[in-house]
Formats: sequence, C-alpha cells, structure tokens
Amino acid sequence: MTEKLRLGVNIDHVATVRNARGSAYPDPLRAAKLAEEAGADGITAHLREDRRHISDGDIEALTEALTVPLNFEMAATEEMQAIALRHKPHAVCIVPEKREERTTEGGLEVAREENKLAHFIAPLADAGCRVSIFIAADQRQIEAAHRIGAAVVELHTGAYCDAHAEGRLKERDEELERLREMSAFAHSLGLEVHAGHGLTYDTVQPIAAFPELRELNIGHFIIGEAVFRGLVPAIHEMRRLMDEARA
Repeated sequence: MTEKLRLGVNIDHVATVRNARGSAYPDPLRAAKLAEEAGADGITAHLREDRRHISDGDIEALTEALTVPLNFEMAATEEMQAIALRHKPHAVCIVPEKREERTTEGGLEVAREENKLAHFIAPLADAGCRVSIFIAADQRQIEAAHRIGAAVVELHTGAYCDAHAEGRLKERDEELERLREMSAFAHSLGLEVHAGHGLTYDTVQPIAAFPELRELNIGHFIIGEAVFRGLVPAIHEMRRLMDEARA
C-alpha cells in the first residue's frame, strides 16, 4: 500500500458563483468547512490580483476558521507577498497570472526569473510558509525551483486533462508519461511533489497512482459536480478514486 495521497479542495469557484450576483452567498468559508468534514486534507484558495473570485475577506475568514492547512495560491507580486506575510498560511503556491486568462494557463517560468523568485520566496519561507511553485512537467523548471529553495513543486496537469477531454489520446499518454517521469525526477531532488489543474473523475487515477506524489489540488470539477451530487458526496467520490489508485 502506497502512502495516502492528500486531497486539497480548491474553493475558488464557490466565490465565482457568489460574485456573479454580488451577493453574500454561496459562502466559500461554508464550502471549506464542508470540505473539511468530508475529509479534505487542505483547502486551496487563489487570491488573484483582479479579485475575480476569492476576496481579501475570504482569505482572512479562512485563516481564522480552518482546522486543516490553507494553501494560498498567489502571483509573485509585492502586494500578494505582503498579504501572505500578514496571514502566514501553512503553504503558499506561486502561480503565473495574466489578467485576460480564464484560468491559470501553464506553469510558472522559473528558469528565466530564478534570481527574482529566489528573493521573492525567501521571506515567505522565513515566516514559516511552505513554498510551492506551480510548474509544467519540465526538467529545467524543476531544477530551477529546486535551486531557488522551494520546498514543493506542483505539476500542472492541464495539458494532460485537455488532451483527454478532446480525444487526443496519443498526446494525453505522452503528457502522462512526462508527468510520471518529472514526478520521479522532482522527488529525486528532495522536492515534495504535488499536482493539479483540470483533474476529473475520469483523469485523476493515472495521476494519483504516481508513488512520488503527496498531494492533489482539485477545485473546478469538484465544485461543478457538487451542483448535481452535493459537495460532500462529490469530495467522497474523488477521495475514493484517489485511494483506489494508490492501493
């Protein structure tokens, strides 16, 4: 039996629904507490520069109320660094961010920004936050993440999931193999390995089976599935599939 894989539930899109009407509901904190009850090992929330979903108030409420770790996703900006240093979440995950994108596209370019990112993450690590870097399954980026002192890399599974959804099975299998190889490579450097982006019931098990992986962060699909199943059953099913893949 391989070590249990942790599940981080991303609640961003509960806030997306709330913000569509400018109301106070649905409440992301309520979703986070339900996810805790359903067995989530952590909660992920991305405070974007444009505040399109999660708000500053959400981060404050989550920091105060959660009993499981908060994984605070953020861009590498001075504003976000200051917010993270104020709240000192369990983990911060540095992600690329473009204002016009619908969602995070691709991984962070670490190799070209190595010096800047090393200086950016140092105060976060000093404050006790586990620093994670969201990157593509690329050896050059993994090596750079290791050099700058990141504790964790989160491998971007979006290309694999997109290829599966679009029926590009050869490309899907090639990307899955790349993710498998780079998971092992990152682990060999002493990095903790996480993965996420676009994972569904149909795509999670081949990823969850990687023995080096310690955590999956999944949000959009679970929140969408919750419309039909309810949030707790949607999380339970994802947890079941992950556990089955590890057996």
